[in-house]
Amino acid sequence: MEPTAAGLISRAAHELGLRTDELTAEVEQRLRHELPALWEDPDVARTAAENVVEHVVAALAGLEHAIEPDLIELPSADVERARVLARHGTPLSAMLRAFRLAEEIVLDRLFAQLPRLSQDAEQVSAAARQLNVVSTKYVDRVSEQGVRAFQAERDRRLRWRSAMVNEASMCIGTTLDIARTTQELADFATEQFADLVTVDLLDTVLRGQDAAGHSPLTLRRMAQGPDADGGGLQPPVRPQQLHVCPEGSPCAEALSSGRPSRQQQGRASGVARAHSTLVVPLRARGTTLGVAEFHRYGTAAPYDDEDLLLAQEIVVRAAVAVDNARHYTHARATALTLQRSLLPREAPRQSAVDVAYRYLPAGSESGVGGDWYDVIPLSGARVALVVGDVVGHGIRAAATMGRLRTAVRTLADIDLPPDELLTHLDDVVLRLANEASADPDTGPEADVGRDNGATCLYAVYDPVARRCTLARAGHVPPVVVVRDGSADVLELPPGPPLGRGGLPFETMEVDLHEGSLIALCTDGLIEARTPARATGDNLSAPATATEDPTPTAPHPPDIDAGLATLREVLARPAPSLEAACDSVLEALLPSRPDDDVALLLARTRSLGADRVATWELEADPVVVARARSDVSGKLTDWGLEELAFVAELVVSELVTNAIRYGRPPIRLRLIHDRSLLCEVSDAGSTTPHLRRARVFDEGGRGLLLVAQLAGQWGTRHARRGKTVWAELSETAEFPALAFE
Repeated sequence: MEPTAAGLISRAAHELGLRTDELTAEVEQRLRHELPALWEDPDVARTAAENVVEHVVAALAGLEHAIEPDLIELPSADVERARVLARHGTPLSAMLRAFRLAEEIVLDRLFAQLPRLSQDAEQVSAAARQLNVVSTKYVDRVSEQGVRAFQAERDRRLRWRSAMVNEASMCIGTTLDIARTTQELADFATEQFADLVTVDLLDTVLRGQDAAGHSPLTLRRMAQGPDADGGGLQPPVRPQQLHVCPEGSPCAEALSSGRPSRQQQGRASGVARAHSTLVVPLRARGTTLGVAEFHRYGTAAPYDDEDLLLAQEIVVRAAVAVDNARHYTHARATALTLQRSLLPREAPRQSAVDVAYRYLPAGSESGVGGDWYDVIPLSGARVALVVGDVVGHGIRAAATMGRLRTAVRTLADIDLPPDELLTHLDDVVLRLANEASADPDTGPEADVGRDNGATCLYAVYDPVARRCTLARAGHVPPVVVVRDGSADVLELPPGPPLGRGGLPFETMEVDLHEGSLIALCTDGLIEARTPARATGDNLSAPATATEDPTPTAPHPPDIDAGLATLREVLARPAPSLEAACDSVLEALLPSRPDDDVALLLARTRSLGADRVATWELEADPVVVARARSDVSGKLTDWGLEELAFVAELVVSELVTNAIRYGRPPIRLRLIHDRSLLCEVSDAGSTTPHLRRARVFDEGGRGLLLVAQLAGQWGTRHARRGKTVWAELSETAEFPALAFE
């Protein structure tokens, strides 16, 4: 009995199945030639080869036993292999093409078998037609299952990668700190898909340059994770160490080309136990910043293309965060250097007060502010205490602060009262705002008015009268602690912030006993609401202002609470002013304040009656000789006989000028401080000035003589009248006096 077409197919499949090895080798050879991409990766090649073998065996078994194509049992690992190919990024078209090529080879071999098994051409033709139908249905079924598994895995991997990238965006770059940002990258990767991560940045980049430099490249290890030794897996370089990237290494290739790579057997960094490594450069805004390496060891699966793509997407986001932190760090360092260069390096020598101060730059992303403080010696042994606050942050605020501090010193040198000084300073701020608004380089986004606003508190303490005169322009009020330990806020007339223009400032006078404590600060100190120990940056300058820093009555709740805490801390006994500063910062500040902070503490001194001598003089030239005699006697009492001759000359000229050009009452005062201060006051408002006397002039040389004999001299005006003063030092070298 002649066999049927199905029987003929069965016999052909059986005989071909006896040569499976030969058949699968032929299929594999054809696939290598037609689809070389499948054989580039060892994992993909192994998966493709196994798939070919098992499908050929399954198909031939189904044909041999005449099983319907829909009922042929597919290899159990078929779905998982499709997922593996998907994870490796193998194109779906390559997988489907492989199925068709294998089908084509198997069919060709079967078609070649049929004529040898039957002489009946019609039967062979029927078997060929049936074989075509069965193989097509089988391959279609396999392809559909593979496509579903492949696409499901791709979708799952895409969802996972998208979730990882989103999570990385939230976890990496939470601050503008380079070290913390790189450590966040290392920590995130070790939690998700790596056993060990190292992050290195180019040393030239950290030093502010955009160029990588010459080979071999020098890197600094910024972060690694995990911190502990992961079962003996440790890189040869520790955090913050410098190391060289060898030429030709995967690291060097990534830095030079900007392309990531996958490495095997730890060749990327000398981590011997790592069997799979990803090397990904950190690039942002066209600049290569460094390189991140992700290692796996032990039983962990080797990295595939999907892992490399994920690492790239995470590193791209991390690189942008690192670049932002880099620019912020350099800009902050520049602003801080500028700000500190514009602030006093140490308090000047004076006898009116003992001072201590602290300056803390803002720890937030807003950057360094424009706070400042100053201690300015004035005539008459007085001292000016200043704290100011420029609105805004960065170099613009620091530069504005420097200009305002210079303006305050200039105005203080002409001995303006506090309210008048603030009025002139207000004009300076308005002029700066006008200059900034007219600057063509000012961007349209710049808030010129805001960037040039400021607040200021100006106080003048007189150790002879033991009186402090204060005025403020929108600034937080000072706190005063008297000798009995009670602390109170001086509710000064608030005054508008500087830069508003047109509104007056008012002064307030308070009598302070010797040993009283005056505390001046900026709002960054009393508005910080998270008490914790401050790290402290013991320098000098003040904080930034708020949207509208004009104090209201009563103060806002946060200012009230801050002032209450400040009063409480200052009321406690402290061994020194430095210790008192530390106690205030510890009680009021977080470790990284959001705003700049300036604190200036001053403990008052006094000059007693034994250091001050005063004489009321008549407006009569005959009193000049008596004034010289009184001065000589007082200097003898003070042990300053060596200054007697010069002091008599200076006093004679000043008293003579007051009698000739001033108005009574006339008063002569000597102050024995660090130097000898000679003051002559009268009720006139005319300011004396130097002039060059001609040969035959009988006068005009008095002030020239005073200027030559005195270390400093000047005029200060009061509400009524003026005072001309001169400072004589025991160590001064006086020039020879000669008149033509």
